[in-house]
Amino acid sequence: MNSAVAAIAPGTPIVRLIGAAEMAAETRVRLLSSVFERLREGVVITDLAGTILEVNPRFCEITGYSSEEIIGRNPRLFKSNRHDEGFYRAMWSSIAATRQWQGEIFNKRKNGEVFPEWLSISVARADNGLPDHYIGIFTDVSQLKAQQDKLEHLVHYDPLTQLPNRTLLLDRMKVALAQSRRTGNLLAVCYLDMDHFKPINESYGHDVGNRVLGDISERLKQVLRDGDTAARMGGDEFVLLLSGLTDANECSRILERILDAIAQPILIGSDQHALTASIGATLFPQDNADAEKLLRHADQALYAAKEGGRARFKLFDAEHDRKTRLLRDRLFRMEEALEAGQFRLYYQPKVDMHLGRVIGAEALIRWQHPEKGLLAPGEFLPTVESTPLDITMGEWVIGEALRQMAQWRSEGLDLAVSVNISAHHLAHRDFLPKLKEALARHPDGPANRLEIEVLESVLLSDIVYASSLIEDCRLLGIDFALDDFGTGYSSLTYLKRLSAGTLKIDQTFIRDMLQDSGDMAIVEAIIALAHAFNRSVIAEGVETVEHGVSLLHIGCHLAQGYGIARPMAADALPDWVRSWIPDPRWGQSTSMRWSKEGISLPTSE
Repeated sequence: MNSAVAAIAPGTPIVRLIGAAEMAAETRVRLLSSVFERLREGVVITDLAGTILEVNPRFCEITGYSSEEIIGRNPRLFKSNRHDEGFYRAMWSSIAATRQWQGEIFNKRKNGEVFPEWLSISVARADNGLPDHYIGIFTDVSQLKAQQDKLEHLVHYDPLTQLPNRTLLLDRMKVALAQSRRTGNLLAVCYLDMDHFKPINESYGHDVGNRVLGDISERLKQVLRDGDTAARMGGDEFVLLLSGLTDANECSRILERILDAIAQPILIGSDQHALTASIGATLFPQDNADAEKLLRHADQALYAAKEGGRARFKLFDAEHDRKTRLLRDRLFRMEEALEAGQFRLYYQPKVDMHLGRVIGAEALIRWQHPEKGLLAPGEFLPTVESTPLDITMGEWVIGEALRQMAQWRSEGLDLAVSVNISAHHLAHRDFLPKLKEALARHPDGPANRLEIEVLESVLLSDIVYASSLIEDCRLLGIDFALDDFGTGYSSLTYLKRLSAGTLKIDQTFIRDMLQDSGDMAIVEAIIALAHAFNRSVIAEGVETVEHGVSLLHIGCHLAQGYGIARPMAADALPDWVRSWIPDPRWGQSTSMRWSKEGISLPTSE
């Protein structure tokens, strides 16, 4: 027996049963109709051909069409032309495969307004299980999209100027960099900063300052080309992206127009003010860096523009920056090497050729590089010239020379040592105090056995300071030698005013003096000056016995050079001193006698 029939109580009239079923079905229809009418989503029902069969009131509210206007028509009526045919093919392919589709789509209201909606389409089936019609349910997401757009605008745009902020700028830079790589055109990344903008805020207040920044932003928008970007980084700083440039000259022309536009008078209150800006720019791919580094390089160029006088632009020099970074890296490695004790002092003996004795040594710095071996000064000293490390190394040389002198003295070798001091170190205000501290730390290295060698041109560059410094050092017992004498001014007046005890004849004159009568004449003149001013004179670069013989004949008996000895390590010098035997011809040579009467001396002023 059928279970439904078995549940009917005996004696129940069949008409009554049918009436109850109809009432239940009617109630269900009314309920579904109420839901259909009250849904907050729009609903549209079509047949399989796409003809609209039914819509709910919310559909009419959203689209602006009444049900009478829309029933019997096709949903193509709502197309916004925002989507291509591929979009619709993909949608119907999904419906055919899965019996449903959902996604965001732009449709058109009756008044022509395009709006976004979230649409879900599903296939309804008949009692026989075959597709019967389509049901579309959608929600108007215009307000949600507007809120999202507003939030996105706040995230990506500066609220004061409505220009892109740093976040959006970096996104656009990625696109611009990729485009530059693809096309081969240049991209200029420019940092712009207003000159003397702070007084505007201080004098007129921040509200006026903000209005001025807004005006400046509008000027930037007007002068830039389509495809360029102006972004505000904060304060009165802006970044510009100039795309598709053919060369640096095109960039320069655009930057000139920008500076001219900003320089136009601006009305503040009742007064007109002329503002200026400075710009630093770098060109990609000439400056082949990433986005953050390009911004830093443009900022460095901006700093150079400010230093150069403002109201101008400056292009970043990538090659100069590369050399600067290389120099910085080399200086850092040398600082580490100094701390690690990798530097050495080698000593080249100085001798009295006539008497046949060693009178001292010149301390010459070397770098015992862990990978490259022993490096000569020419391979690293130019790097430190005029840097703080120049002074640090000079102080180390003085201290090490004093320490070595004290050690030799304890071993029975009393030897004078000369050290080379750079112009940068000598001019430093702490040179004399630091020298005194070094002498105090090494009391066993007597000050009167230390000599400072300085290039002649260094002392002559500031004769007043040099004279005072030499006198102060002489009070400590330290003498000076003018190195490379003859290559600078060699003025008699200067020589009279500088109380340096020794003149060193430059090796360039000594090397060719036997073949070049001009060099010989210079050497003779320097020796004559030294005798006339009661100075010692020493020749450097003596490479042969014949050089020594010739020097002795013309009145110079002090010498150093490869013909005597090459620079050597400190521990090798004592044995060399003990074993050195001068060439016999030097002892047999006699000097020419120079008299002050034979030389015209300058008179005192």
